[in-house]
Amino acid sequence: MREPTYYGGRRPAPQPAPQVPVTAPKSRWRVLYERHQRPVWATGGALAALAAVLVFWALMRGGGAATDTVVLQEPKPQPSVAAQAYAAILPSVVKVRGFGEPNKGAETPEAQVGAGVVIVDNGIILTNLHVVAGARRVTVVFADDLESEATVVGVRPEHDLAVLQAATIPDDLVAATMRSTRDLLPGDPVVAVGFPFGIGPSASAGVVSGLRREFYSKQGQRLLTNLIQFDAAVNPGSSGGPLVTAGGEVVGIVTAILNPTEQRVFVGIGFAVPIENAAAAAGLPPF
Repeated sequence: MREPTYYGGRRPAPQPAPQVPVTAPKSRWRVLYERHQRPVWATGGALAALAAVLVFWALMRGGGAATDTVVLQEPKPQPSVAAQAYAAILPSVVKVRGFGEPNKGAETPEAQVGAGVVIVDNGIILTNLHVVAGARRVTVVFADDLESEATVVGVRPEHDLAVLQAATIPDDLVAATMRSTRDLLPGDPVVAVGFPFGIGPSASAGVVSGLRREFYSKQGQRLLTNLIQFDAAVNPGSSGGPLVTAGGEVVGIVTAILNPTEQRVFVGIGFAVPIENAAAAAGLPPF
């Protein structure tokens, strides 16, 4: 065989064989994806369309405003312990007014103002004896502003207590809940409700300062014993009002304040007759 003629007298260098690209084997998940690619995209598109329809429906149902925002309201603050106690006892608190002898050509003067608390829903009311002592006529004003004549039906001078019977009562009159003082301790929260200087009903909060105290009442001219001492503010006009626990239960009847001056204003020491004595004055069974 004749050898080919090369121009220039030189044999060309041998050319390398062409490289064939090597493809890595496909993974199992890749094969599955490629096999089901179209169904996957079709399902995804359907879900996206369904989501868009649901969002549009929700917006239209809520007013159609795409810019509406959801506002989370903060929890409403609960009333304080004193506020809850005041609300519980308020329907049972009355204003007590004692009237003296009428002046010539004038209306019957109002002798004194105090407070009282309904203990039986037929109109039996506890107050202080010194609030109605010497009064020619007594009236009570209930929480709904109904005013009624009242009669003194019982007294207990040794505890400065009087029991009144109202002639007319509201249809929905509520009697106070009474609680024994056996488990009462110094430091327990209490609320006094009354009409200091005729203003009210007013609430003042404090704590039990002591138990089984004694106090000489200048108004009643007698020694009062077994009293609850407390520091909730009371003044003239608060007498006869209830001293209640945090739950609104009556544990005493406000009866006196200790004051070294002649101003008759509160300086931090008040006294209440325990409800056991007060209930006995009304003929109610003991706790």
